[in-house]
Amino acid sequence: MTDEAILQGQATTPFAGALSAAIRDRGMTLARLQERLAAHGNPVSRATLSYWRSGARRPEGAQSLAAVADLEQLLGLDDGALLQLLGPTQRTGPLGPVAFPFDEDPTEQRVRETFLAMGAAYPDPTRELTIHAVTDVGPEGHVRRRTARVLVQATSGVVTAVPYVEISTGEPTPPPGFEALGGGRISKRYTHPSNEVHGFLFELERPITSPETMLIEWAVTYPPEIEVSDGSGYGVAFQARELLLWTRFDPAWLPDWCDEIEETPAGRVVTPRMLHGARSLHAVRRGFGPGALSMGWGRGERPTTD
Repeated sequence: MTDEAILQGQATTPFAGALSAAIRDRGMTLARLQERLAAHGNPVSRATLSYWRSGARRPEGAQSLAAVADLEQLLGLDDGALLQLLGPTQRTGPLGPVAFPFDEDPTEQRVRETFLAMGAAYPDPTRELTIHAVTDVGPEGHVRRRTARVLVQATSGVVTAVPYVEISTGEPTPPPGFEALGGGRISKRYTHPSNEVHGFLFELERPITSPETMLIEWAVTYPPEIEVSDGSGYGVAFQARELLLWTRFDPAWLPDWCDEIEETPAGRVVTPRMLHGARSLHAVRRGFGPGALSMGWGRGERPTTD
C-alpha cells in the first residue's frame, strides 16, 4: 500500500483535518512535501507526515514543531494556522523518580494507610506540575490558613480524584478544616488513628486521562486549638515544574528569624532568610522534586542544630 493510499483515512483531530485539507488544496504529494521540508533543514519521514495527516500521531518536540511552521509556509497558510490547532502537549514529559517527600518511615506508612482508607491508590497516579501555596500567619503567630493552587496531571489511566494529606509528625492534632475552592469538590475526609496525618480526597469536576491536566484550588484552615507556629511547607513525590511558597505574616506578629528549608534525597539544606521590613517571604524552585520545600520562623534566638 502506498503512502497516498494510507492517507485516505478520516482525519481525527482539528490539526489533522487542516493539514489534510491544505495538502489536498495545494495538490501536494507527500513525497514532494518531504523533499521540500528536507531542503529547508526540517527532515520528516513520509510515514510521519502520513500519521500527522490522519491524526494517528501529532507533532511533539522542538524539531517537529519547527517542521510544522515550515509546512505552513510551504502550503501557503498563515503563520500559526496549524500550530494553534495542536493545543497543549500530549506528553507527560519525564516523570523522574517517585519518592515519599519525607524520610520518616512511620509517617510514610501512615500516609499510605490514609490514602487507602480514602479509596485512593498509593502512590497516586498524578503529578503536580505547578504549585502555588500561600500560608497566612495570624496575629498570635500561628498558621491560620493555607491555600494551594495546583496544576495536576494524570500520569496513567483515568483519574477522577486526587488525595492530599496534612502531616504533623510527632504532634497529634485534631483535624483541620478542608475546603475546595475550584476545580472540584472534597468527597472524603479521613484522620489516621495516630492523629498525625489528616487526609482529604479532592474529586475533580471531570475525569482526566493521561496526560491531561486540570487546575484545582483548595484551602486548609486551622482552628485555635491547633497552634502551628513555626513553619509550613509543601512536599512533592514527583518532580514539579514550579513550586512556589508564599508566607504572609500578620503585621501584629512578625518573626525575628526565618529559614528556607529544602529536603530532598540528596539531603537537607537550610538557608537563613530576612524580612528586611517586608511582611512576607517567598521561596521558589523550578524542576524540583521529589522532596519538600518549607519555611520556618520564630522569635528570639534562632535554634542551633548539630
